[in-house]
Amino acid sequence: MPPASRRAGPSVLREGIRVLGVAVRAEPRVFTISVLASALYAVTTVATAQVLGWATEEVMLPAFRSGHTTAGALTGAALAIVGVAALKALGVAARRFYAGLMQYRMQAAYRRAVTRQYLRLPLAWHQRHPTGQLLSNANADVEAVWAPIAPLPMAVGVVFMLLIAAVSILVTDIAVAAVGFLIFPAIALVNVVYQRRLAPVATRAQQLRARVSEVAHESFEGGLVVKTLGREASETARFEAEAAALRDANVAVGRIRGLFDPVLEALPSLGVLAVLLIGSLRLEAGAMTAGDLVHVAYLFTLLAWPIRALGWVLAEVPRSVVGWERVRGVLDAGGSLPFGDGTLGGSGAAALEVRGVRFAYESANGARRVLHDVSFGVSAGRTVAVVGPTGSGKSTLTSLLVRLVDPGDGSVLLDGVDVREVRRGGVAATAALVPQQTFLFDDTVRGNVTLGLDVPDERVWEALRLAQAEGFVAALADGLDTKVGERGATLSGGQRQRLALARALVRRPRLLVLDDATSSVDPRVEARILEGLREARSSGDGSGSTVVVVAYRKATIALADEVVYLEHGRVMGRGSHAELLERSTGYRDLVNAYERAEAEQEAIEGGEEALA
Repeated sequence: MPPASRRAGPSVLREGIRVLGVAVRAEPRVFTISVLASALYAVTTVATAQVLGWATEEVMLPAFRSGHTTAGALTGAALAIVGVAALKALGVAARRFYAGLMQYRMQAAYRRAVTRQYLRLPLAWHQRHPTGQLLSNANADVEAVWAPIAPLPMAVGVVFMLLIAAVSILVTDIAVAAVGFLIFPAIALVNVVYQRRLAPVATRAQQLRARVSEVAHESFEGGLVVKTLGREASETARFEAEAAALRDANVAVGRIRGLFDPVLEALPSLGVLAVLLIGSLRLEAGAMTAGDLVHVAYLFTLLAWPIRALGWVLAEVPRSVVGWERVRGVLDAGGSLPFGDGTLGGSGAAALEVRGVRFAYESANGARRVLHDVSFGVSAGRTVAVVGPTGSGKSTLTSLLVRLVDPGDGSVLLDGVDVREVRRGGVAATAALVPQQTFLFDDTVRGNVTLGLDVPDERVWEALRLAQAEGFVAALADGLDTKVGERGATLSGGQRQRLALARALVRRPRLLVLDDATSSVDPRVEARILEGLREARSSGDGSGSTVVVVAYRKATIALADEVVYLEHGRVMGRGSHAELLERSTGYRDLVNAYERAEAEQEAIEGGEEALA
């Protein structure tokens, strides 16, 4: 993104006009109605001055000279004033309604576009962009982009108003018009200086607003870690620093507005005073009438406020341009996963094959390869445990199996079909991933399990039974209708994992991938879960799954039909648990280390319970 100092001036204004042009082309009908309503307001504003001038000249002054007037004259003047005021009010109401409608429609359309793009972009793109930034793109940046729309029809109407007013004033008296028109170039000059001074400051404020959102989300997302490690003060200080920078930027914006706003308010008033001064002299000389003077002076008074609409648009343009660049950065992002026309038909468990898969994470320091020529196959209906030390590529492999990302080389096949050749949604309908880090919505148990899938409660309970969650769900106050709180705050870690597993099982996937998805579950419960999956696999009702489970517990690994041992992103061994224990030193040492660590953890927890 260019430095803020280079963003000030005509380039920002030109870019802002192009952005507004996007909105006009998207909502031409609504924009036209709002501009016509603004034009009606402009015409009636000038007409108000004309009517007051006429009423002064034809009704008020004759009444003062003769000492009396007629009811017809007063009624006629009142009706003229009220009629013009009613039309003016109609113009104001219609302009505001349709300008607001256009603004909210554009904001809604681009929020939808941004969030849809988030869903289309691959996981690799999301890994390079903080969640807080994505939230800011979809919310604060979209709002900033279309902020100038609200005053835009008013500004367009002001231009029309100025043309009508100029003609009206020139027709009335050229000398007074010449004096009054000196104010308009002065207002235009101040607005240009205002926009140039405000642009870099407003740009920085918009960027810092997004940064504060990012830091806040990071702190909330890592709340448990922050509390566990006692880093509340550090996180508070980090947020305070960003918030202080945003505060200072907003204060700078307010300071500039505080400097220029009074000037822009005062210039039209000075114009009115100048018109009254020169007009009084012209009135004494008999060059104009009192009605003409009232007409011109009142017209300048009415123009004072609408002219500010130009300043409002100019003040919002820098933020709009910054927001537009950030939003376009999302909408123009590439790298979406390609899809073919293939299908994954059939029922029952799916056969899985991984052929020569390689994968690397891209970063500023270059590519970091995590998988090297990984190959293995899983027959339909079998359970395979993927075992390996931290950093061996297990979680990356699970993402490849369900096509959250694509391999750099090699292929993943389901029932002999390359997942890259399957039509959109085909893999998701066949395979399900349960990650280690579960996410539950602030919804009911039923809502978290089904996620909108239209299934009967019997099927939900069946999935809960397989996930060993039926007992604790039935014990909840409202059963399936119990709200679990944000991220499942009312549940334990093991309960959250079991609901996440039920969420996958209720879809009856043909391939079930568990990425250490039972790490928070008691080993005995975990064994029952895997045994339940084994029974469902052999039930013969077509609901069984091929299971790939990332595991570290010896008891869990022993339940698998086969083990794939990964080390440094390579398959270092395949076979049964007993076979690998016999012939692979690395595998044996790793599993024994896991077992010792688990035993030590259980001893610590047992000691804490005894002390309690």
